[in-house]
Amino acid sequence: MGQDKALLPWPPQKPGEARSSHAGTFLSAIMQLLEAHSDLVIVVVGKNAANLKPLVFATGAAVVVNPAPERGQFSSLQVGLREVLNRGRDAAILTLIDRPPARSATVQKLKDVFVKAIGQGKWAVVPQYGDKHGHPIVIGREMIEAFLRAPATSNAREIEHQHQQRIEYLTVDDPYVTMNVDNPADYARLQVSS
Repeated sequence: MGQDKALLPWPPQKPGEARSSHAGTFLSAIMQLLEAHSDLVIVVVGKNAANLKPLVFATGAAVVVNPAPERGQFSSLQVGLREVLNRGRDAAILTLIDRPPARSATVQKLKDVFVKAIGQGKWAVVPQYGDKHGHPIVIGREMIEAFLRAPATSNAREIEHQHQQRIEYLTVDDPYVTMNVDNPADYARLQVSS
């Protein structure tokens, strides 16, 4: 991308449109969303810690540093989940930073379904838009433990598939749950469609 994806402007500026003074970034929008749906927001940072900490601290969120970000995204997930447990929480809403934030109503629906699903032996609720699974996901203690027990060489999708019978997949009307921004072309498409 040529810059930290967490700091990409959100909502994106449409071609020819002036930048709003109220615009934020992917990171600030996601923190704001999660703050409205939880009592604690934790942001895992790596080599970008110096750039992200001021923004995170300005919102009152917590920062945890992945000491070995070169091990990949799964290592950041494990670092963040250890912090969730260290702070006495048994559930978490997880999302990635390379996508626009889901709608607030989507997050609320995921939480509501999770509360019911854990009583039915489920460990997590994952949104689905079209035929794709997305983020954020809501996970309970059992799924947190499954992620933490996994080898560092794993990835979240592998662990999710190993425990598929314990996951509730929830169809949502929110295309943002499956949108990734991996390159400038992806971001440009968001600028046009948002």
